[in-house]
Amino acid sequence: MKVKTTSWCLLALLTVTGSAVSAPSAEHLYTQQPSVTPELASPGQYAVGVKTLNVVHKKQLNTQTFTSQADRPLTLEVWYPADDKAATETLATYENVTRLHKPFSLIGTSHRDAAPKASGQFPLVVLSHGYTGYRTIMYYLGEHLASHGYVVVGIDHTDSTTADVDFVNSGFSGFPSTLINRARDQQFVLDYFSQDDSAIASITDTDDAAVIGYSMGGFGAVNTIGACYDFNQAGLQRLGFPEETAKQLMPIFNSCNAGRDTVDPRWKAMIAYAPWGGETSVHDAESMAKITVPSLYVSGDQDDVSGYENGVKKLFEQTGSQDKYMMVFENARHNIAPHPAPKVAYETDADLGHYIEPSWNNEQLNRINEHMSLAFLDCFVKSDANKCAYLPKRESATQVKGSDGKLTEAWPGFADRWATGIDFYRGTNAK
Repeated sequence: MKVKTTSWCLLALLTVTGSAVSAPSAEHLYTQQPSVTPELASPGQYAVGVKTLNVVHKKQLNTQTFTSQADRPLTLEVWYPADDKAATETLATYENVTRLHKPFSLIGTSHRDAAPKASGQFPLVVLSHGYTGYRTIMYYLGEHLASHGYVVVGIDHTDSTTADVDFVNSGFSGFPSTLINRARDQQFVLDYFSQDDSAIASITDTDDAAVIGYSMGGFGAVNTIGACYDFNQAGLQRLGFPEETAKQLMPIFNSCNAGRDTVDPRWKAMIAYAPWGGETSVHDAESMAKITVPSLYVSGDQDDVSGYENGVKKLFEQTGSQDKYMMVFENARHNIAPHPAPKVAYETDADLGHYIEPSWNNEQLNRINEHMSLAFLDCFVKSDANKCAYLPKRESATQVKGSDGKLTEAWPGFADRWATGIDFYRGTNAK
């Protein structure tokens, strides 16, 4: 039985490329803040190249009909350590559209199509956006990690991007596809780079990989490293599936390990920013308890999309990994991972609400994310014990004045007196 969904890819394409729409001028979103930037948020030793790839995941479930298979196209943005001469080349720009399909262009710090390093092995990191989003919504993190010796792949999750979805008139048109494909897309990228023979793939270490997901990307990442989904028939019917179709699709929706029989052992770490699913209990608790992959959860304690106490915190507590951590931004809501809002987003609340945080500066959030993500990945993917020491052992980032009039030490890598309103939690036996 065909389930009615709507694709808005053509509409978005016309919006971006139509002759009536003038190309926006590229804008810088970031300032220079060396005195307050956490230590590990500083750029690394490598020049960074970026390349866009169009790939195909063959014979996947057709989420237009749910009765057949179809090839699934994916667009990837790949950041990688580049040849030293790349630092003299023109900076790359990133073009996309807001949720209301308004185009914008951003200037990065990477270099478009620069030659990759001729040698070396750099761990793979998969970067997965939310619903809706786009492959460069965390470009700052992709560029940053690549400068420190990672190959980072941002995915445009087909059916789930800002360009694909008419957020006003059919906001959930891509949601069924998102539920089924998010983790599978992440696993596909790891498999793809394991088999590719390109110059970038030749320097990519796919035996030591990590997945980073934001919102629905985090929902998928938790599944990719070992959780099973636990959807029920009533829930699928609420999404619009007829009763008989919901019954037939239960085994497809309730997959484990990104559709594999077991967790791929090449996944060495997972970071989930504001992951969705805890409040609706769509991750099976028993399988969560069996997760062994080192995991870092990041959340705002006022998250009104994924939830905090019964959302992200619940997922953190259910995760069985010995090495599990959670960083919490006090008074932050859901938008803790995207880049700052482009200028055009300020024209409407609908678009601005995709980026803005009421109590935090988004650039500050991004810098802290760069610092803590690098510390965590270097610790568990590169096995760098020195970087493990940057994972805080004191819960609060706020320094307290003692009886001697001196402040307690700042968190490792943070400037004295420049961090408040952040908490960090560790698993009982974490490093």
